[in-house]
Amino acid sequence: MVLSIRGNRIRSRSALMTYFQKKLSAPFGQLRCVSTSEALVAVSSRPESDQWEAAAVVTEHPILDQAVRELVAYFDGEAQSFATPIEMGGTDFQNAVWCELLKIPFGESRSYADIAKAIGKPKAVRAVGAANGKNPLGILVPCHRVIGKNGSLTGYGGGLEMKLWLLRHEGALLV
Repeated sequence: MVLSIRGNRIRSRSALMTYFQKKLSAPFGQLRCVSTSEALVAVSSRPESDQWEAAAVVTEHPILDQAVRELVAYFDGEAQSFATPIEMGGTDFQNAVWCELLKIPFGESRSYADIAKAIGKPKAVRAVGAANGKNPLGILVPCHRVIGKNGSLTGYGGGLEMKLWLLRHEGALLV
């Protein structure tokens, strides 16, 4: 299932698409942004070794241009949210977790247990962690804001240094 989020509207789409990509320098390394003609589908912190390498490289694309502008503003401390249309493909459970991540405000964090409770599956803490790790839209769908119940950083697909930078940048981690 693929969820498409534009404002408050969510809809399913076909997985057969043409993909486009643009790379972006971030404070912690390079990011690859990937989109269809309609929405952003991935932000990868491992641009040289991911599934999107074959996506067409473009210099101009309305979705990618918007995503890059918004990410640059976020990194520069000028933005706290994103308006780029996004699409997330995953299981119903993954999509429930990812939609819950979108509710975590800038500068705040939640535990994996908090997310599990919020989606009505309080015993699914490890499954929430697994879904968090499969999030294709890191930063925009803020999986970095999910930490261990005891405040530990736990894992992050982009690496703990990136997670630490993002949390400090947002003021959610002062250490």
